[in-house]
Amino acid sequence: MNKQDQLIIFDTTLRDGEQSPGATLNFPEKLEIARQLARLGVDIIEAGFAIASPGDFDAVSRIAQEVGQFDNAPVIASLARTNKADIDRAWGAVQHARRPRIHTFLATSDIHLQYKLKISRSDCLEQAGDMVQYARSLCSDIEFSPEDAGRSDPAFLYEVLKVAVEAGATTLNIPDTVGYVTPTEYYNLIKGIIDNVPSIRERGVILSTHCHNDLGLATANTLAGVLAGARQVEVTVNGIGERAGNTSLEEVVMAMHTRKQFYAPVYTRVDTTQLVRTSRMVSSLTSIAVQPNKAIVGANAFAHEAGIHQDGMLKNPLTYEIMRPESVGWNSTNLVLGKHSGRAALNDRLKQLGYELTRDELDKVFARFKDLCDKKKVVADADLEALLTDQFESLDNDLFKVEEIHVTSGTGNTPIASVRLTDSDGEIRADAALGNGPVNAICNCINRLTGVDAKLVEFQVHAVTEGIDAIANVTIRVELSGADGKKYIYSGRSADTDTLVASGKAYLAAVNKGLSRANKNITPDRQKIGSV
Repeated sequence: MNKQDQLIIFDTTLRDGEQSPGATLNFPEKLEIARQLARLGVDIIEAGFAIASPGDFDAVSRIAQEVGQFDNAPVIASLARTNKADIDRAWGAVQHARRPRIHTFLATSDIHLQYKLKISRSDCLEQAGDMVQYARSLCSDIEFSPEDAGRSDPAFLYEVLKVAVEAGATTLNIPDTVGYVTPTEYYNLIKGIIDNVPSIRERGVILSTHCHNDLGLATANTLAGVLAGARQVEVTVNGIGERAGNTSLEEVVMAMHTRKQFYAPVYTRVDTTQLVRTSRMVSSLTSIAVQPNKAIVGANAFAHEAGIHQDGMLKNPLTYEIMRPESVGWNSTNLVLGKHSGRAALNDRLKQLGYELTRDELDKVFARFKDLCDKKKVVADADLEALLTDQFESLDNDLFKVEEIHVTSGTGNTPIASVRLTDSDGEIRADAALGNGPVNAICNCINRLTGVDAKLVEFQVHAVTEGIDAIANVTIRVELSGADGKKYIYSGRSADTDTLVASGKAYLAAVNKGLSRANKNITPDRQKIGSV
């Protein structure tokens, strides 16, 4: 196969995907996802927006140093606006990777130029050329994105792209930033760029797609772009991202894999058997559930309930399945661990699930695993992932830790919760509070102990596995006021066989995030500086 026919998979889960409301990840979580993306076989990881916050810079830098140094490591990229401060910050973070990339963007639609940037078209051309040239002076791999390309005047878009290529851009990404265009329009947009910017072919510049899902057309638009000649696609795991999300990585990859004859000779390097594992990890760590009917990775993607379907499946799976569940990582077998399992067996299984733990991290999860074995006869993969998610949640948010939660509730009684916390100085704080329900009482008590006025805006609980001894996985989102007076949303999650204990820990995790961001003088839930 010709290398020029490889479809480059540019994963932006850690940048655009993390901009989903409440999906903020701490560094250990970002690193685990980055490692799994490398195992999956993505070609480029956009690790973050380095100038957004010190935390973002540190995360991009560490991913560049750790994941970007693997054999056959993916390119590590950081987003930057077209100004020197952003570009310098991006380069400072990605320069440690074997293959670094600076991804810079500037809006080109008249509506963005007039109302957001307040600059003229000539200003846009000058800024794009100068800053792409400056970025190229630092790094040999430069991607340029004309934000809101889908609503830009095509003739002006061609001008901007010509300037970017002449200034040294090696990849041109064409974003449908607001999910506005249709597949036919996007095909014509990519084709028009190829036909009207000859320097793209002359200099071997890669054309890329970046589609949002506001009208549910992100995957269709992306595939149309590939047919028109794009050879890079910007995607996220589970399609997460701002508003309705981005193009789903697993949908594009499996469309290419399943319909090889239609898209030939284009191919991807992705290990499709890692798709479900990656999906579960991202869902677990971002607290964004995958809908059951989600293509490829949803719980019902390979489920058959109708009698006619079941009859056909028993006779030949091809009657109702266009791909085998094993090809994307669904497994009919499930290794079950129990109280007699040792540390080595646990570590081996965690590695199979995609988690690389330090000795200290393994010791901590092994202790929790043994505690869980005393409450459950068997521990399944889903239980282990719940334990890991809970452990990652606490690694970056240790201003307060739960020591004890006790709740009294019942028919005819006003619920009362007593909570004991340890603060960052090791001091014990204890209090009790009433509530209109047991969870409300816990939240009220934690508010009093931490001195915040958090408001519970979302509460989700689901059983990780079947049975009355199942772990309860609780996801909570709270609203907190920032120093600027604005309201910000923070998510927290925890897992425990006791639903109320899990609820209290999840609520405290969300509160800790808010307090941590405030103490570090970082804008909560990421600075939404820009979007492509």
